[in-house]
Amino acid sequence: MADINLKEVTLIVGVVTACYWNSLFCGFVFDDVSAILDNKDLHPSTPLKTLFQNDFWGTPMSEVTGVVGRAELLSSIFFLAAFLSYTKSKGPDNSIVWTPIALTVFLVAVATLCKEQGITVVGICCVYEVFIAQGYTLPLLCTTAGQFLRGKGSIPFSMLQTLIKLIVLMFSTLLLVVIRVQVIQSQLPVFTRFDNPAAVSPTPTRQLTFNYLLPVNVWLLLNPSELCCDWTMGTIPLIESFLDIRNLATFAFFCFLGALGVFSLRYPGDSSKTVLMALCLLALPFIPASNLFFPVGFVVAERVLYVPSMGFCILVAHGWQKISNKSVFKKLSWICLSMVIFTHALKTLHRNWDWESEYTLFMSALKVNKNNAKLWNNVGHALENEKNFERALKYFLQATHVQPDDIGAHMNVGRTYKNLNRTKEAEESYMMAKSLMPQIIPGKKYAARIAPNHLNVYINLANLIRANESRLEEADQLYRQAISMRPDFKQAYISRGELLLKMNKPLKAKEAYLKALELDKNNADLWYNLAIVHIELKEPNEALKNFNRALELNPKHKLALFNSAILMQESGEVKLRPEARKRLLNYINEEPQDANGYFNLGMLAMDDKKDTEAEMWMKKAIKLQADFRSALFNLALLYSQTAKELMALPVLEELLRYYPDHIKGLILKGDILMNQKKDILGAKKCFEKILEMDPSNVQGKHNLCVVYFEEKDLLKAERCLVETLALAPHEEYIQRHLNIVRDKISSSNFVEQPIFPAGKTSGVEGDNIPTENVKEIRNEPRPTQIIKTSDNKSQSKSNKQLGKNTDKETPHKTAKEIKEIEKKRVAALKRLEEIERILNGE
Repeated sequence: MADINLKEVTLIVGVVTACYWNSLFCGFVFDDVSAILDNKDLHPSTPLKTLFQNDFWGTPMSEVTGVVGRAELLSSIFFLAAFLSYTKSKGPDNSIVWTPIALTVFLVAVATLCKEQGITVVGICCVYEVFIAQGYTLPLLCTTAGQFLRGKGSIPFSMLQTLIKLIVLMFSTLLLVVIRVQVIQSQLPVFTRFDNPAAVSPTPTRQLTFNYLLPVNVWLLLNPSELCCDWTMGTIPLIESFLDIRNLATFAFFCFLGALGVFSLRYPGDSSKTVLMALCLLALPFIPASNLFFPVGFVVAERVLYVPSMGFCILVAHGWQKISNKSVFKKLSWICLSMVIFTHALKTLHRNWDWESEYTLFMSALKVNKNNAKLWNNVGHALENEKNFERALKYFLQATHVQPDDIGAHMNVGRTYKNLNRTKEAEESYMMAKSLMPQIIPGKKYAARIAPNHLNVYINLANLIRANESRLEEADQLYRQAISMRPDFKQAYISRGELLLKMNKPLKAKEAYLKALELDKNNADLWYNLAIVHIELKEPNEALKNFNRALELNPKHKLALFNSAILMQESGEVKLRPEARKRLLNYINEEPQDANGYFNLGMLAMDDKKDTEAEMWMKKAIKLQADFRSALFNLALLYSQTAKELMALPVLEELLRYYPDHIKGLILKGDILMNQKKDILGAKKCFEKILEMDPSNVQGKHNLCVVYFEEKDLLKAERCLVETLALAPHEEYIQRHLNIVRDKISSSNFVEQPIFPAGKTSGVEGDNIPTENVKEIRNEPRPTQIIKTSDNKSQSKSNKQLGKNTDKETPHKTAKEIKEIEKKRVAALKRLEEIERILNGE
């Protein structure tokens, strides 16, 4: 091996840095999103063994696996390391050094884990051993073999040692292949005709096209002027005839390759050895992606040329050295080399900016190839991610024009129409996509390959039409059709479970979620949704168990944290409150901008009579959401319960500014105005407003009667109490108060006394909502909220969308609170009896 000095290393590093420095400013695009950002295998909670069970995308290798599953650059590093290690396996006197061979086998395995083509380094090691290390040529091998077969000679000892080394390498390679086949369960990858049209074409179109792709790849190495991130679909038209002029390029390629092969194998010398190794590096690593032995999921892919480009560079460097050694061409050769390096460096810098974002990447690809519907779709996806639906629609529609039978393109059009609230057009597009799916023929059995993401057309269409309550059964039929076409379609079970809950069929929804869990027991979202089903079935204990299971799988599952805490809080069990508080604290750590978490912490603090803490949490909730209805009311209520009624008034004013029809707020405000501010007129306005909105509100009506009494208008108070008694004839306290007023009207020795003790206008037995114990709760999201499905994107990264928050109020009284309410009502009754005795002159 030639020595490399520091100057050469510095020069190489400098050139590489200058060419690629601007790539540091680019984001994650294209496959980066699926392979890195959305890959669950990269989560800290994922077991290490999963990395060896799933492919580069985090998908089980037994399901959607292809030959392009690993990082080419990382594979190249171990590829070269394995080869360099093997070059040290020849000891003195042609002896075998086993340590480098063992290291080579290990590095081959690692290179193969990174990318399957890493295994081809074994072939390169074999060629190196025979033709470089041992110095054989093809004629010499043929002569030796012929003599041995004719019995005129024996195999040389050096050749026997070479055979032993090759057998070890080949056996290790076979072992790796067997393991790989076992991992994918002996199934070849499944690709559609959109990924690789030639793979499903008849003879001779398939063979002619695949052979033509070889010179196309060489041309990309020789002249990388037009690069494209995606060469699938209609990028390269099929060669359907021997008369196609492109066949000349295929013929020329094989002639040139054959000439180099004959030169490198037939003649001895350093030049032929260099050409031979260059050809091996160029050809062998490319074989798995060549489509010659098995189909792959692309037509052309620039990434598979990383390792072959090493061989190409060796050929270029060797040719340049031959030319530069001739004095006539020395200066010209250096000028040409400088121009090549300079122009390629500029091209690299310019190309790096194409990878700045998905939009720039796919737009640059469209400049090269306008016949690839996938590129039009991906530009649409990029615009869709920016919420630019109008522009995205134009690109999706163009994709359907370029490839009218592209199911994914029609799905994208439908989803975009839905985002634009054009549901009629959305349904038409989904129906078009559905019509392109293989149709079921009654009474006939047949097999058809369907891309898994295409089945999402049933999910998306069902999600669209189920917004119409009259079409729920139709939506359910679509989910069942998707399941019938692919029984392991997990998303269909999840969506169907959600629909069945909407149809008030919780038992069937439970069956759907249990089936989905059979397919994916480690899915925290599924356990969460099953918990919601148990809530619908009035099984809170089972619901809590499933919430806990979801949190075991994902301790940061936001909805499970929040809703399990609410479930614990509403159970009324004091022993569960600390855990509920802990989960809410974890929730606000994950969602610090969600006011609901702080509000419910405040409610827990109120349950525990921690008034100062409750005040703090309520204020934080209001700071994040100034119009938080429940937080505003309960903060005011908290002040009124802790003898801070005057502090409650500005909070109530804020509440009523946002919600002027808030009856409970009006009652509490009127109570404070009458008993604390002695503002009879202000209290009267509150109670009158309540009756304007709800004339049958007993509490508001009764308190207005109290106002009339305070105004000394006994006749009006009497009429008011008569009307109130008619609304609630079974409330004894109203009848009692009416009797007192009538006694005072007829009594000549009227003594002016309030009907109620000072400080309370409604804290008496029979009040619908005693003010000292009222709590108003708004849980967002509600415990019955499920994780909803969203329309799936075709040819892009899948995503899950959580259901939106609801805005509802629910009563919240624990058993302990009910007992406290009863105690206070009894005390109020005793006070009332004392007042009645005073008023009766006893």
